[in-house]
Amino acid sequence: MSAKEKIRQAAHSLFYNQGIHATGIDSIIKRAGVAKQSFYNHFRSKQCLVLDYLALRHQQWLDLYAIRLQQTMTPQDRILAIYDAYQDHAEKPYENGFRGCGLLNAAAEFPVDSLERRCVAEQKAQIEQFILSALNEIPSVPSDAAQRLTQEFAFLLEGCISMAGLRGHPALLQQAKQIIAQRLESL
Repeated sequence: MSAKEKIRQAAHSLFYNQGIHATGIDSIIKRAGVAKQSFYNHFRSKQCLVLDYLALRHQQWLDLYAIRLQQTMTPQDRILAIYDAYQDHAEKPYENGFRGCGLLNAAAEFPVDSLERRCVAEQKAQIEQFILSALNEIPSVPSDAAQRLTQEFAFLLEGCISMAGLRGHPALLQQAKQIIAQRLESL
């Protein structure tokens, strides 16, 4: 494994398990087993590494969603696949257990106008766009209702992942998926 990958893996594990601000560069270097200069050869700053972490966590979810999409046939299925991909991500073996959405946890550590928070907001907006696109393909859903439903479904998604993180297990995601499935059946 390259030094860069060692640094990334160490940082990503520490950021998720201990928090970003609680994790210093020296801790990352020690866990990665690399020299300090090696860190700076690959990442100009801790912020660069944090942005890498955010991008990787989102990409991991996108990859899980892509797998789930292969099993879908309808727009409704694509919406439900979002919840399944969140659960898949939550059920990964985490060092200190499941602590909720790594993106939301990270965003909570930064000021509202920070680059890190904007990054997470863009990633979450992409997921909302997946919901909206699917809702727009359902003939019985008017476009104004699609906007409202997108917000409703996203609120439930982010709320259940937050609560699942507080409780330390992802079971709430299936409950949220059932609520959304019932809502979709009524459309």
